Amino acid sequence: MATHMSRCRSWSRVQRYGIAAYREYSGGGGGGGRYPNLSLSSPLPGIPTPLFASVEDAHGKCETRITTLDNGLRVASQNKFGQFCTVGILVNSGSRHETKYPSGIAHFLEKLAFSSTAQYGSRDEILLTLEKHGGICDCQTSRDTTMYAISAEARGLDTVVSLLSDAVLHPRLLDEEIEMTRMAVRFELEDLNMRPDPEPLLTEMIHAAAYRGNTVGLPRFCPIDNVDQIDKAVLHSYLRSYYGPERMVLAGVGIEHEQLVECAQKYLLNARPVWGDATPATVDLSLAQYTGGIVKMEKDMSDVSLGPTPIPELAHIMIGLESCSFLEDDFIPFAVLNMMMGGGGSFSAGGPGKGMFTRLYLNVLNRHHWMYNATAYHHSYEDSGLLCIHASADPRQVRETVEIITREFIQMAGTPGEMELARAKTQLKSMLMMNLESRPVIFEDVGRQVLSTGKRKLPHELCALISNVTASDIKRVTAKMLRSKPAVAALGDLTELPSFEHIQTALSSKDGRLPRMYRLFR
Repeated sequence: MATHMSRCRSWSRVQRYGIAAYREYSGGGGGGGRYPNLSLSSPLPGIPTPLFASVEDAHGKCETRITTLDNGLRVASQNKFGQFCTVGILVNSGSRHETKYPSGIAHFLEKLAFSSTAQYGSRDEILLTLEKHGGICDCQTSRDTTMYAISAEARGLDTVVSLLSDAVLHPRLLDEEIEMTRMAVRFELEDLNMRPDPEPLLTEMIHAAAYRGNTVGLPRFCPIDNVDQIDKAVLHSYLRSYYGPERMVLAGVGIEHEQLVECAQKYLLNARPVWGDATPATVDLSLAQYTGGIVKMEKDMSDVSLGPTPIPELAHIMIGLESCSFLEDDFIPFAVLNMMMGGGGSFSAGGPGKGMFTRLYLNVLNRHHWMYNATAYHHSYEDSGLLCIHASADPRQVRETVEIITREFIQMAGTPGEMELARAKTQLKSMLMMNLESRPVIFEDVGRQVLSTGKRKLPHELCALISNVTASDIKRVTAKMLRSKPAVAALGDLTELPSFEHIQTALSSKDGRLPRMYRLFR
């Protein structure tokens, strides 16, 4: 049997290359065949010329194509090799637009997404339909965007766009679905206050402090008092204002642009929403007004993480300053500055690529063993931004923790080292390129950029902008940031928390130190 297989393989070589080539290269003796001294870098004579994949015009092939339909809806696509695609509708709608409505509508819509529609009787029917194409669906809301997305086989594109149109424009919003959503929201709010990781709650608090009572400072999670106020009539009123086609983008990755446009014209061009005609005149166009301030939540954190190895009771402090909008040129220097600060938990593992050489590791976590966490975050929106540092420590050391944060903010104003800046830029580019290897991430990037700017900057353009950031750019944006009033969020046992005025004074000083306090009695 083995001899027969060997003869078959030999005959296939003869058929492919010819008898002469087979005889010359089929071995022989103890040498290397007919050409024992032939260099490995030279092509073998008599062998067909290999055909390699072309990379000509790589940037052109990666270009995002955009088409605007007659009703104002934009269709954006990015081709990507593979049999699966990610397609979704992004809406310029989020918690920042709830000024005239009870806060929490975006949170409700996220939970109600992909429930029963005019075409599908239940969420199960939608999931069974997607299963035929190996698909999954999801909806996410943020402060400024709502995103409905489906990943499925590319050959099921017609079904996917039809389903998206139905889910976004024709939800039934049945009473039982709204009641189930109320239960889900109550559970999520309860879980938010009990989970060991306080970052989502602190993010809510720092936005409330930085933009008190306006736009991105409005709560992203539905306040418990509003859960029973939100009903079908309120939802329809909101959808009528903010779910117009001119505020939407149909984005797709892994499909041909012409096919996506054809499906959009079929299912989204003349589709009339279940809530009636849009009323864009009622859209809230308020700009974010940065106010600064402090939001505190005194809370017993001693029983947050029980078990055989419980997390010790911690106090959590987040201090932020106004940065810039993602539409401004300074957005890239701020992104580099955020990467330079880096940080993480005291038990984070990894090498330089994991941020172990960032400032918050070198200057904070490596020097102060009692600190459990120090991490920098950068939140950016179309009209403002917020760069903040979150730190966690024992409640008895809250004052020292605050002073360490304020000193790090002041030290940002110094000239960064050449190697430090180069490392931060390389790390930012690396993170950008690695994230954009994922199809859902490309989809979100395409959708968000087209929704906010009408176009998309490609990865190589962003990398060029990152490379052009200089030390003077970092100094300039830091000096501008330090002129703003601080925003402070504090959670836990706050007995030792300095006053807001003292924190503001520290951020206005040369060394970032808090004013000394003198006590007659300890």
